Amino acid sequence: MEIWVYNQYTDQREIVKVGDESILIGRDESSDVTLRSPFVSRQQARIFREGGTYFIESLGLNETIVANKPLPHKGRTKIEYGDEVRVGEFSLFMMEPSARRVRAGERAASPRKRVIELEQKLHAELLDRLNLRVTGQAGSADEAHVALIKRHLQEIIEAHKGEVDAEMGDHLVREFFWRGTVTELARRATGKLMYSYGFEGSDLRSPKLEESISRLIGDVLGSFPLRLRPHSMKEDVAMVEKDFPAQMQRIGKFLTPDLREYIVRRMLSKEIEDVVLGYGPLQDLLEMPNINEIMVVGRDHIYIEKDGAVTNTGRSFFSDEIVHSIIERIITPVGRRIDRSTPLVDARMPDGSRVNAIVNPLSLSGPVLTIRKFARIPFTIDDLIERGTLTEGAANFLRSCVLGRKNLIISGGTSSGKTTTLNVLSNFIPPEERIVTIEDSAELQLPQEHLVRLETRPANIEGRGAYTIRDLVRNALRMRPDRIVVGECRGPEALDMLQAMNTGHDGSLTTIHANTPSDTMMRLETMVLMAVEMPVKAIREQIAAALHLVVQIARLSDGQRRVTHISEIGDIDPETGQILTEDIFVLRSPQGRPNEPARLRHTGYIPEFADELIAKGFMDVGVFL
Repeated sequence: MEIWVYNQYTDQREIVKVGDESILIGRDESSDVTLRSPFVSRQQARIFREGGTYFIESLGLNETIVANKPLPHKGRTKIEYGDEVRVGEFSLFMMEPSARRVRAGERAASPRKRVIELEQKLHAELLDRLNLRVTGQAGSADEAHVALIKRHLQEIIEAHKGEVDAEMGDHLVREFFWRGTVTELARRATGKLMYSYGFEGSDLRSPKLEESISRLIGDVLGSFPLRLRPHSMKEDVAMVEKDFPAQMQRIGKFLTPDLREYIVRRMLSKEIEDVVLGYGPLQDLLEMPNINEIMVVGRDHIYIEKDGAVTNTGRSFFSDEIVHSIIERIITPVGRRIDRSTPLVDARMPDGSRVNAIVNPLSLSGPVLTIRKFARIPFTIDDLIERGTLTEGAANFLRSCVLGRKNLIISGGTSSGKTTTLNVLSNFIPPEERIVTIEDSAELQLPQEHLVRLETRPANIEGRGAYTIRDLVRNALRMRPDRIVVGECRGPEALDMLQAMNTGHDGSLTTIHANTPSDTMMRLETMVLMAVEMPVKAIREQIAAALHLVVQIARLSDGQRRVTHISEIGDIDPETGQILTEDIFVLRSPQGRPNEPARLRHTGYIPEFADELIAKGFMDVGVFL
């Protein structure tokens, strides 16, 4: 047996070979696994086998945690290969002997895993044959060079096609048709592919077999009552995905041996081309409209968020180096860089999707990449009403507040829908007004013509040239804006934003990370104090004078994003000195009927500025009914 030991303080790793019957773990030198730390007891724990099952017993007073559960002193619990045991700064893993583990891995490797291993071999041979750099940019390639890459790749695949067994072939064919079906659905709905890297003219394809593939994909799409509109793509994909296994069984009888072999070669070729020219295993995930977020953790884990649930795709990169090269391929076109001296970066994709990457030495899990996909077609207020994010009455109320130049702050947690809501509300700003938007990574998609978009810039390699949100807010005040829209307030720029709202720039909007309207007030106080030392009372008076509304949004346990509060910001409470907030709309069930679904309901409170909005014709009392 082997005990894998990892020291979280020093990042050192060690594999200790031990017997199979009884293993003593502790600080004492006589232990089978010696952990030299004052946080480890002389005899910390013992692993032993009883009746063919392994158990671990806690012997010391220092805490032993097994599979994330504390094990009490003298307590014992079952342990299996791969379970993590935490003692002090050490993580230990009980593992099978490596030879036995390799044989078991060969037997148990899934078809997807075997395909990835084959593709890694093909990719390495391609790099060796053409002396390619992994980090080569697609943008620097030309048609002739790409054609050469594809020709060599076809030769390499032909030489290795005998290594594709029946299960691997089934996996490749299924993946090919699923990706092809979703890609064709997106093309029909929007008329374009956002992340195509071009050079299709150099593809080595059979017109006859391509026609058969197109016909089969068309038959699959024709089996569903699809709307094929930009706003309906998620629902269309969900409809196809639910019945896709049955569709694969149906079209399977039309797959001749020649067509099947052709599809296998095409799929292998595409996945390696994606690594060399595109975004690797993320390429088609970026095209899938029902995926909201893509999360890469090292080379082996690619997660997606779909319908509010996070799942592991089972995909992986060939190496950490390739993950790093894909990150560079994303951030370089927008003037960002990432390396050991600048190990984290925020950027955006060509469609405005938000990108965050972090690498060693800050990330101990390998390169980490997070892509928050932005809707290709911006959401409208009708979309939010249809999805239950808010009600029609609340939507009309917020519309009247934007038209009436009330200052709004949208508050919520990570991935709760703050930016989407900000984008929707900003669409209510009249087209004749001059708008200045300020963001870290430009995401807002406003239709107004008189729009100035500003984006922050990090420092250069010499540590100079950085422009923060605060810098841009100050500069925006000199640009004669009618409205200022800040993507997110998270620091000292909150002071400048409040001052802008208090000096004639009514109707401005921003977002903030906070869980409740009351928390929003405290967060704003904290951020203003980051900028200047001033009495808290004065800060609260500024906030109360500047802001009119808090729109609180949350991501619920079922993944739905819902507005939970729309609250008016009032005066200072003379007794407590706190800023008063009054709920106008609250997400709740009807009074006395707790089993009914919760929806955004009027509380009975009418905001102080309601008369003004009604007098100007922006609102009627019907929004509160």
